[in-house]
Amino acid sequence: MTVFAGQGDPHSSMSLLWRGPEERRAGRSGPKPALSVDAIVTAGIAVADAEGMAALSMRAVGQRLGRTAMALYTYVPGKAELLDLMHDRVLAELPTGHDPAAGWRAAATAWAEEAFTCYLRHPWVLQISQARPVLGPAELGAMEAVLRILDGAGLAPRQLRGVVAALWQLVRGMARTAAEARAAAVDTGVADEEWWYARSTQLASLAPDFAERFPLLTALESAGGAPEAGDGAGDLEERTREAFRTGLAVLLDGVEAAAARS
Repeated sequence: MTVFAGQGDPHSSMSLLWRGPEERRAGRSGPKPALSVDAIVTAGIAVADAEGMAALSMRAVGQRLGRTAMALYTYVPGKAELLDLMHDRVLAELPTGHDPAAGWRAAATAWAEEAFTCYLRHPWVLQISQARPVLGPAELGAMEAVLRILDGAGLAPRQLRGVVAALWQLVRGMARTAAEARAAAVDTGVADEEWWYARSTQLASLAPDFAERFPLLTALESAGGAPEAGDGAGDLEERTREAFRTGLAVLLDGVEAAAARS
């Protein structure tokens, strides 16, 4: 399931995304209101975290707040605008500061690890397409933070743009696989061990010459580099995290090499 952000009214979404503290309080004298944009966004994230993107609706958010869906529209025009706000709120959890004394590579590694963990806390965010950004302050702030880190590597502007994109997609892609490993057994009703056993026995029967046909895959599995039958969701998630760290290290090795040549 892929969801596109930025499908609501541009003026409404952008105004809500970029509202300041004064605007949040404007015109609200007297007792603190029971509802607010921030409260609705928090409830929306709670719904998506607990039940997934498919469960997100203004009605579901209203129920979590003890209100009707109609009561929310005074604050947020609709689900599309709410999704933009939720997405930007989650991206505000991404790290934006780093220790320059530690060096750009250590900072990039720390950022990627924290971002990976953030996406696993909110796996529904990984269903939001990157084709159209939200353009909220947190999203742009996160991008600025990564640029600030990798700018220390000394890359040319075109290289820097490519590396930032590659790093971000490595984090998102591997986090999505890890999240899917967590969800597979629950969503399909079939345990990972059962799934692997059923198919591995069929494969052994149907492809007795597997080792000859796929020598590199066989060698990789023998070396412990591929999942084996019987691996559980936890094993697959951990393998994905290990693969993420390996890919990250190789990517940063390449950044160092490219910077040395420029």
